[in-house]
This record gives sequence, structure tokens and C-alpha cells, in this order.
Amino acid sequence: MGKAKILYIEDNLDNMTLVKRVLEIEGYEVIEADNGREGLAKAMSRRPDIIITDINLPDIDGYEITDTLKKAKETAHIPVIAMTANVMKKDRENVLQAGCDGYISKPIDIDELPNQIENFLKGKSRWNK
Repeated sequence: MGKAKILYIEDNLDNMTLVKRVLEIEGYEVIEADNGREGLAKAMSRRPDIIITDINLPDIDGYEITDTLKKAKETAHIPVIAMTANVMKKDRENVLQAGCDGYISKPIDIDELPNQIENFLKGKSRWNK
């Protein structure tokens, strides 16, 4: 079985490039979306194995993306991981309330990122620090 298909919703080109490069080296297929609306459309059409979304996006934020995905029967089962620089306790609570299945903080630890993704895919981890 091949590696998972990951949808990454991120408006920062530098972050997109870095995360995509790290995950592709590990054998993952990375689907890019640079805003929330594009991310929702690609989630519905491509049905990834996991979705990583930035919280602070220019059109609709990661909370609304997650809420929409979790309410749609086609995408409700797909794990959604928030990737954000918002690291206060209240931010984590907001991510949980929005329905995210996990959390990865920025700046991204490129050595740890593949392990975090693998753990989320296997259902072994809910919250990564």
C-alpha cells in the first residue's frame, strides 16, 4: 500500500513549500490549496486520507473549514489537523471545539513532522505539541 494522500491548506508559500517537500520525501502525495474555499473543494473532489489546515487563512479560517468538513458525510471521517502558530491554551480549545482531530504548532519541526502525520493516520495521536 502506498503512502497517504494529504491535503495541505496553507496561504504562506514558504510554509507550503517546506511542508510539501518534507512530506513528499517521505512518500506522501501532497495536494495543495492556498485558501479555504479551494481547500474545501479539493477535500470534496480528491478525498484525501488526512487534511492539514492553517487556521489563519485569507478567506475562510481553519475553524470554518473543519466545521464544514465534519458536517459533510463525504468528509466527516477524514482526520483534520490544525497547523498554526496560535499556541495558547485557548487556541487549543478552539481547535478542539471546531472538531479538529489534532494540532501541530508552528514553527514546524521538520524532523518530527513525518512521525506526527504517521501517528495521526494510525490514530495513535490526538494532540501533538
